[in-house]
Amino acid sequence: MRALVVGASGGIGQALALRLEADGAQVTRLSRRADGLDLTDEAIVSRLLGGLEGGYDRIWVATGALELNGVPPEKALRALDPAAMAAQFALNAIGPALVLKHALRLMPRDRPTAFAALSARVGSIGDNRLGGWHGYRAAKAALNQLMHTAAIEVARSHPQAVVVCLHPGTVETALTRKYAGGHPTVTPEAAAGHLLSVLDGLGPAESGGFFDWQGKAIPW
Repeated sequence: MRALVVGASGGIGQALALRLEADGAQVTRLSRRADGLDLTDEAIVSRLLGGLEGGYDRIWVATGALELNGVPPEKALRALDPAAMAAQFALNAIGPALVLKHALRLMPRDRPTAFAALSARVGSIGDNRLGGWHGYRAAKAALNQLMHTAAIEVARSHPQAVVVCLHPGTVETALTRKYAGGHPTVTPEAAAGHLLSVLDGLGPAESGGFFDWQGKAIPW
């Protein structure tokens, strides 16, 4: 198996890469730390992905941020800031879509292949009971829509492909440490195992879906 992990220096991305390698996969890693990857700059995304040879069985986008430029998630409407919200959309929604745009040529057309972007349950509109976190929630909801829409198109050229959004649970990383509250958490290693198992269990019929770490569909 050949796998590409985008965001491989982060907690979940690194755990995914290590687990894939332990299972015998050949893993290509891309990250801001090692490669200067900036998902908000399409020229960089195009250059880095353009330098890769195709034939990936799995492509993971394990990027994202809850806080950007020191701005915490909003607790109320009075905290809305247009620049902060635009930054959330640029990284958490548009960035993964750009990866798929430039990675599609790396996905084989004649055999099963999968593209998974890490989303978050708080991006679910139907499951939102608490409010708040406007920018992050909206960006993840936008990511879900972008991947769902892309999956419809990808199916026409790659009939065996799976394109999905996955919620890893509350994972013990720098992103969640300040905001886990009373929610149970799992290690990045445990989350990686769950995510890999879920993706392995999905087929083209589930492409375009939004699933949690147990493989259960999450409401849009």
